[in-house]
Amino acid sequence: MNKCCCNAKSKLIYSCSGAANTGEMADQISRKLAKEGYGNMTCLASVGAHISGFVESAKRADENITIDGCSVACAKKILEHIGVTPTKSYTLTEMGVEKGKTPSNEEIISKISNKIKKDLPLKADQENNAEGDKNSGCSCCSC
Repeated sequence: MNKCCCNAKSKLIYSCSGAANTGEMADQISRKLAKEGYGNMTCLASVGAHISGFVESAKRADENITIDGCSVACAKKILEHIGVTPTKSYTLTEMGVEKGKTPSNEEIISKISNKIKKDLPLKADQENNAEGDKNSGCSCCSC
């Protein structure tokens, strides 16, 4: 278990940010979940580029969550490539989003986010303070 400076478990969110509507939505959903305290969004591209700090953060995290836009599952595969099995993986096309067809809008983002939230508890250190920007780059938390 990796504890950060505030003794919270580290829960990292990795998002597909592909060019299709599904990648755009996966990114927006990940940002929404991070902002609301369900984890900390970090840089998937840096893991794929084997930037040491990002790779080590993924390997030490208590939980790694991937949100992919489609069945290609780039986020999940990038983590698996460095020997990390995601704790939880979500794929938007398996949640009712159609690649190239479903419009990216707040209604869809909220609908999918709410489905994921039912399965993904708030971070313990943020249950009482879910407001504000919780995005933290490559660190485990925003403290």
